[in-house]
Amino acid sequence: MAKVAIVGVGAIGSVVAALLEQSGRHEVILCVRRSLTGLTVETPDGPVPVRAAVITDPGAAPAVDWVMVATKAYDVPGAAKWLNRLRMTGAPVAVLQNGVEHRERFAPFVPMSSILPVVVDCPVERQAPGRVCQRGVMHLKAPESALGRAFVDLFAGTKADVLVVDDFVSTAWHKLCFNSAGVLSALLLQPSGVLRGQALGEVALQIVRECIAVGRAEGATLEDGLAETVLQRYRSSPPDSINSLHADRLAGRPMETDARNGVIVRLGQKHGIPTPANRMAVALLEEMAKIGS
Repeated sequence: MAKVAIVGVGAIGSVVAALLEQSGRHEVILCVRRSLTGLTVETPDGPVPVRAAVITDPGAAPAVDWVMVATKAYDVPGAAKWLNRLRMTGAPVAVLQNGVEHRERFAPFVPMSSILPVVVDCPVERQAPGRVCQRGVMHLKAPESALGRAFVDLFAGTKADVLVVDDFVSTAWHKLCFNSAGVLSALLLQPSGVLRGQALGEVALQIVRECIAVGRAEGATLEDGLAETVLQRYRSSPPDSINSLHADRLAGRPMETDARNGVIVRLGQKHGIPTPANRMAVALLEEMAKIGS
């Protein structure tokens, strides 16, 4: 049995909490800014009430065996406030966030050897305070290591698909290729069906091709037809699907623009790779965020 703290109880954190509680093997603690009056995850198999302990004061956090950070990528400083006390006995930190810079974000706060990057893929959305709708299986991928295998063991007996991969760099960039095209929905405030048009489809292909080029320069192995695969995935998904970047802009929340597209621009510049489509998308979205604030 492990004592597991989840920092950031949005859509992803809520599903993780429900899975760990359902296993019946762990003590789960939810670390949140504001108290929760209740939390229910609507899973494909029915509702799962989460009855974990809830704490709102980082200064009152107990030492745990594992910390799982499921905040947005831009909220690392807020998540870091919890770490000193939660890690009093050296607990590892699993970072369940978008992007490819999991370790880099937390390196100022946690020894690199204690940081476990995790790629998350789960169709889930927060419908209301304390209510989350999970539409499919949660997939979690961590790098092959002793820490990665221990992370997988936490989910034994659950319905999550959790595994370690030999080439985590490629796995993370593969996911980023899919996420990168979602910036168009956020810009246009239109669901994924908007990419069924020919002109926007061509723009999406360019965004993803830039991501592929930068990912390869960073050491990722990415197949030649990946951009077309990404576009086809968007076009075959329900036309009213809304990605998290789009949802955050609709709700007036901060967006993970840098983690999803800005990183492509930044690392492209490092490698001398032009990224004009991503650069324009980032500039437009950042300016729109200022106008809307």
